[in-house]
Amino acid sequence: MTESPDYVPPEIWTWNKENGGRFANINRPIAGATHDKELPVGRHPLQLYSLATPNGVKVTVMLEELLALGHQGAEYDAWLIRINEGDQFGSGFVAVNPNSKIPALMDRSGPAPIRVFESGAILLYLAEKFGAFLPTDAATRAECLSWLFWQMGSAPFLGGGFGHFYAYAPTKIEYAIDRYAMEVKRQLDVLDRRLAESDYLAGDAYTIADIAVWPWYGGMAKGLLYEAGTFLQVQEYKNLQRWTEQIAARPAVARGRMVNRVMGDPSSQLHERHDAGDFLTRTQDKLEPAS
Repeated sequence: MTESPDYVPPEIWTWNKENGGRFANINRPIAGATHDKELPVGRHPLQLYSLATPNGVKVTVMLEELLALGHQGAEYDAWLIRINEGDQFGSGFVAVNPNSKIPALMDRSGPAPIRVFESGAILLYLAEKFGAFLPTDAATRAECLSWLFWQMGSAPFLGGGFGHFYAYAPTKIEYAIDRYAMEVKRQLDVLDRRLAESDYLAGDAYTIADIAVWPWYGGMAKGLLYEAGTFLQVQEYKNLQRWTEQIAARPAVARGRMVNRVMGDPSSQLHERHDAGDFLTRTQDKLEPAS
């Protein structure tokens, strides 16, 4: 790893787009839309605008799990938001999520549309709406919500911290990588110790806590995120490995991982999802190549 030259912050920070690295084309220090673009609306009450990042996968897994339980009201249209191309800065998307991050959900089942943004808020909204994957007794509900909010507070260390400096930053900074690697290792240990006590994070039952944590920390446990499995020695966390495999084996999880996916095997990519049959007929390997 190489060290960057000593840096002395100026009295007043100014934006230098050239320092943006891989994400320079979409990073900026202000909010709001950059262009006018309405969002498409499908035929189902739930309209999801997303991409299959770990945060996006949380919501598609939740929706597929709800459908697997028989909640037909959870049928949804999933529209692809290509964040590397700036789709999240279109006026329609900003109206659904003023923070310009995926995922974003519009619920059109009531008299007036309801917008929900932030992946944890979407999971909680859907769990309450359908009465599923959220415990009803006070103690277990508190445990579930504690792990849900743990994930929302912890993942920035894993993604924006470790992932950025280990995989994406234009230069390797030893201090930054060590700082975030230490924190991610601590978080993996937190999960491993908890999962030594119970099958799932909130206890004996699978909940939105597991749905929230799995795409991030399950992905890391299998070495899929940032190709950092060896670097972080993820195989040492035996309880986390067991839990990761247990959740990955769920059919709804496998389907949820495919939705809005744009990388990997074309047979695993379902760019848009409008019907359950799309998993069989509209994956990228089955569509005609673009002319």
